[in-house]
Amino acid sequence: MEDILLIDDDVELCEMLTEYLGRYDLRVCAVHRGDSGLQAARSRPWPMILLDVMLPGMDGFEVLKQIRTFSADNILLLTARGEDIDRIVGLEMGADDYLAKPFNARELLARIRAIRRRSEAPVAGIDSPPLVVEDLALDPGSRTVRRNGEQLELTDVEFTLLEVLMRSPGKVVERESLAEAVLGRKFNPFDRSLDMHISRLRKKLAGDGNGEERVKTVRGTGYQLVLRRTLVRGRN
Repeated sequence: MEDILLIDDDVELCEMLTEYLGRYDLRVCAVHRGDSGLQAARSRPWPMILLDVMLPGMDGFEVLKQIRTFSADNILLLTARGEDIDRIVGLEMGADDYLAKPFNARELLARIRAIRRRSEAPVAGIDSPPLVVEDLALDPGSRTVRRNGEQLELTDVEFTLLEVLMRSPGKVVERESLAEAVLGRKFNPFDRSLDMHISRLRKKLAGDGNGEERVKTVRGTGYQLVLRRTLVRGRN
């Protein structure tokens, strides 16, 4: 059995999901308040956290913000249907994915499985050797990334995203390929998830404050991991 932390004040929904996911060896620990959910998240690592936005005690955004200060656990945000701003804000704050309420339990299970597959194995296989591209070093086995020897704290989505880009340095990776590899679903031009994860990764890679944009958006096509020597040539 694999444990899932569900933070949602809808008791009936929690009971339904506990019963449904239990059929697939997923054991749900349900908490109905934001502050209690944060305490549960601190108590141990969780393979998956399902987090509602509207919660008593502490809203879901604040819970998400607090969790990201101490954990890179996978977090799937549950938002109200039609509230696009909630999804964008949630992704900007570090959620791995989102699902709009009301949702089909089968779709939730599919999202959970996609996130699990992404975190269990590297893009090119379990025995993949470490990747080194200029100042970036990525180890698929330990799922760690270092820039100039300093470890970067990346979420699981950001790690997989960077891994895909590092396997084709200097080349444009199409959005469709990234969506399949990173989100586990087909690309939807109205889904901002990929853009938000790229934005967060870009900020973390530029943490040295030199202003260099390591991940370039190629409009209408995809994204590119820009090589530093290309950046240097462009300034001369």
